[in-house]
Amino acid sequence: MTTFPNSPRLLRGGIVLIDPDTGAVQRVIALQYNPDSLSRTLQVQAFSSGDSGDRSEALRIKGPPVETLKLDAEIDATDQLEFPESNPDATSSGILAQLAALETVVYPTSRQMIANNALAKSGTLEIVPMQAPLCLFVWSQHRILPVRITDFSVTEEAFDPALHPIRAKVSLGMRVLSVQDLGFDHKGGNLFLTYLQKKEQLAVKGASAEISTLGIAGV
Repeated sequence: MTTFPNSPRLLRGGIVLIDPDTGAVQRVIALQYNPDSLSRTLQVQAFSSGDSGDRSEALRIKGPPVETLKLDAEIDATDQLEFPESNPDATSSGILAQLAALETVVYPTSRQMIANNALAKSGTLEIVPMQAPLCLFVWSQHRILPVRITDFSVTEEAFDPALHPIRAKVSLGMRVLSVQDLGFDHKGGNLFLTYLQKKEQLAVKGASAEISTLGIAGV
């Protein structure tokens, strides 16, 4: 614990899983350490009409850009292993529990798989794909994003004598889900609109330079 009472509270990024129908929180996964960097890419959804030669469509866009995120998160149980009495899980299984919490985000549940298998055996002609919880990536109060995890890789870097991983790096790739994906009435669509509105509010606060700064008198 810090000895400075006025030190700001360190917030952590993480993932929240909610029920897509009720909005109830199912699980909260906080990253053990905040990544040093977060890579974001915006792919503009332009109204592609260049091939047709229709110049009147050159400035039109079809919707919000496709935003993708990438980060590397570290998980380390080294400090916990120094105090085994206080951290029995780390002693018995290393960081397997933390890895499992992240990995199961991209799995259907075993219950869903068993239920679909039973439907298939009963001769059901059409089996509806299994629905996952709505995944939210939380990176401060200004960025609560509905996402789909698109890439997931784990590099286990150290092990205890029983071969349980005790240090690992998890690389996550995520695609932000917008109203184009979820609709305006969906909980995730509402969260995306809130995210966009906060971005617009911040853009207004951004200082606007004088046009003379660019070395020109006008356009």
